[in-house]
Amino acid sequence: MTMIGVGYRAPLSAWIDTRPCDCLEITAEHFYDSGEDRLRELADQFALFVHGLGLSLGTPGPLDTSRLKKFARVVEIAQPAWISEHVSFTRTAEVDLGHLTPVRPTRAAAKIIADHGRELFDYCGKPLILENITSYLKIEGELSETDFLNEVCARADCGLLLDITNLFINSRNHDFDPLAWFRELDPARIRQLHIVGYGLHHGRYVDGHGEPVQEELIELAQAVVNETKVEAIILERDADFPGDAAMQDELTKLKRICGRA
Repeated sequence: MTMIGVGYRAPLSAWIDTRPCDCLEITAEHFYDSGEDRLRELADQFALFVHGLGLSLGTPGPLDTSRLKKFARVVEIAQPAWISEHVSFTRTAEVDLGHLTPVRPTRAAAKIIADHGRELFDYCGKPLILENITSYLKIEGELSETDFLNEVCARADCGLLLDITNLFINSRNHDFDPLAWFRELDPARIRQLHIVGYGLHHGRYVDGHGEPVQEELIELAQAVVNETKVEAIILERDADFPGDAAMQDELTKLKRICGRA
């Protein structure tokens, strides 16, 4: 059975306490400096996954030790089924960029990310999956994006967190077929999906994490579920939080994808 859950956010806390879903995804950075008691409560009630934003696996050189220790502490408390990060970098040796930034799809970059992924797995002792990101620039390299993701996952021996919304946004901004793109991935690597509504800004599709899930995203997620063995789907929301009934309706749509409603 595919688990259906949400990304834990403090504004959703009261609703989450009603146990509306099977699982939760914990953003590690939200618990770096406080909230360990709350994290233990959630671990007692839900299957958890831990998701990172700032380990910057695509940055050459060693991982940031202080961030790695904090991430591992969240994992120790949450005891998640798996952990995840992004196929991206968020800092250079000199500057913290503060957002997920794509890397050039080269074999050298794939090795850097995969080596860091293996290091993260070894440090935390939990299975790892890696997520595709949005990119408002089309960055070329020696590999296609799908070949690059396949190579990273093969080198790291990890799974893939396929973000449906990120895929859809990129397909619209860069003019490609999202289903054809998806079918170039190794289906055995896809373990989890992310989904959240997209926005439009001056004709460009944007990932604001503050919109209801649109029907075309549901259709794309349905196609992926039909062709892979997805273990969990996580509904994300980071802004303009709706009421409990609206959130529950979003979850019901995801359950229908999996034949559970």
